[in-house]
Amino acid sequence: MRRLYNKRATTVTRADPLRAKYATSQQLMYLVRYTAETLSLSFTRWDEQYVTGPGLYCLIVADIGFGDYTDPLGENVWPVERCEVVPSDPESFIEVARDVAFNRDGAVVISGDGTVQEQMVRVRNLSSVERENEDEIVAAEWMGTKHLSALEASTRRQVLWAVTLSEEDGRVTTFLDGTYQDYDREELGGRWRPE
Repeated sequence: MRRLYNKRATTVTRADPLRAKYATSQQLMYLVRYTAETLSLSFTRWDEQYVTGPGLYCLIVADIGFGDYTDPLGENVWPVERCEVVPSDPESFIEVARDVAFNRDGAVVISGDGTVQEQMVRVRNLSSVERENEDEIVAAEWMGTKHLSALEASTRRQVLWAVTLSEEDGRVTTFLDGTYQDYDREELGGRWRPE
């Protein structure tokens, strides 16, 4: 007996189970982006020379087994005793993120259910084999080290989203599958954000 099948249907059934499991990660990304926007808009010294604003780099991951592509970044830790789960206490998340954005370095790792991991990390570059399997990553001229890392990290299967806040100009950027959407500080908020 010969089996007939639709190649397109086969592709759908073979969808990445990690991405399917955390399909609601976009809501979590919105909370993290809102936090980055809040930090950017509340900092009033962006135009001063030699002043660095808050900087933040968050990875939203499907699996907490992120050790394959990250390294612990020393004593840079997220104070989980103050905020452990993003969606359960967004206001605490904003306040802790404010402290972290000024006093720590590295990426904050948040699992798909919103749990913040204590250890902050350095994200490794893609290996040459991983690069061969990816489409060309196109970066913007304004991107610094943090943004380039987030752009590349967003191509990893385990990474659902990456969000950055630039300490240089307050720009907030979201990254997904090797693409990005950036918002200059002047574009942040809009009508939906109360003053």
